[in-house]
Amino acid sequence: MSTVAERLNDIQQQINEACRRAGRSPEEVTIVAVTKSVGPERAREVINAGIGDLGENRNEGLDQKHSAIGSDARWHFIGSLQSRKVRDIVDRIDFLHSLDRGSLAKEIQKRADQPVDCFVQVNVSGEASKSGVAPEATADFIRMLGAYDKIRIVGLMTMAPNTDDEEVIRRTFRGLRELRDEISSLGLPNAPCTELSMGMSNDFGIAVEEGATFVRIGTAIVGYESGERS
Repeated sequence: MSTVAERLNDIQQQINEACRRAGRSPEEVTIVAVTKSVGPERAREVINAGIGDLGENRNEGLDQKHSAIGSDARWHFIGSLQSRKVRDIVDRIDFLHSLDRGSLAKEIQKRADQPVDCFVQVNVSGEASKSGVAPEATADFIRMLGAYDKIRIVGLMTMAPNTDDEEVIRRTFRGLRELRDEISSLGLPNAPCTELSMGMSNDFGIAVEEGATFVRIGTAIVGYESGERS
């Protein structure tokens, strides 16, 4: 069985190749290792292998690993966040990838001690099963967030449909990139909106080709211990 370092090396090579095809620098792409399915020891292996960004989607997992690892990592909350859970995580994370509604923004504003770097989650594919702001409503949503000085919109996030059709996946990621460019061009003080969080274990190569700056990769790097895949 391959090690975390070996799997990471393979992932990095794939990112390098995707960047070459797209005429990009690999330095533009940050790997967020999604450690939700493994324990603190495996998460520490990820850090030792050279990844400084860890992603969690539940408060319990974040609490467990943050207690063990602390400031040795940058912490990303990548799952849907209930408003009532904001107080438990908001001052322990560096990035929130799933800001998708006004009630959540209001709670962050109320609970955060420092400004939080957030990605607005956009439902580019329009699937009913996915959370996120509709693309056509995203600019107005971000303008509304200008009322909250504890929220900084660093970029947009989406998830592609679960399909083998690469063109559908590519179209989803391209749509997010085009929306990001549109919002970035507005020059909103609260929303530099330069980043794109898109691509997971099964589609990160396409995401990188389409402009991803953060890719969220779980089992392809960390394996899995609890049977959960990401």
